[in-house]
Amino acid sequence: MDLPKYYFRVRENGAFVFRVDTENRDRRIEMVQIAAVNIRNGEIKPQGDKVLTDADLEQIKAWMAERAEILARRDIDDILRTVDHLNLTAHWAQTRASEAQLEAVTDALLLAMHDLRGVLVRKKAERLMKDRKD
Repeated sequence: MDLPKYYFRVRENGAFVFRVDTENRDRRIEMVQIAAVNIRNGEIKPQGDKVLTDADLEQIKAWMAERAEILARRDIDDILRTVDHLNLTAHWAQTRASEAQLEAVTDALLLAMHDLRGVLVRKKAERLMKDRKD
């Protein structure tokens, strides 16, 4: 079985990067941490006194680009799920919710929706104004 040369242990804003080694005399899998990566600011920090090779940096940068794409797709998917949840919530409120349940959630929902609407309207207006200038 061929293992990848690198393993990325995902964390909230990036990953810890390990070099995978199976070419040792005990034939065990060894993972040596070589870097910490921050997706948000693009920072790649070698671990301890490790020196990253060009191949290391190439693989890390490729992983970072792929990870950024995955996270962007997940963001859109999460938002589309939110639209579904809003529709399900509307149906629940209209058909099944008791007065006590509605009382428990109405203010929080109204404030969140008001905030979201304001942001969306402002961003839409900014896009329209930008399109008119172009």
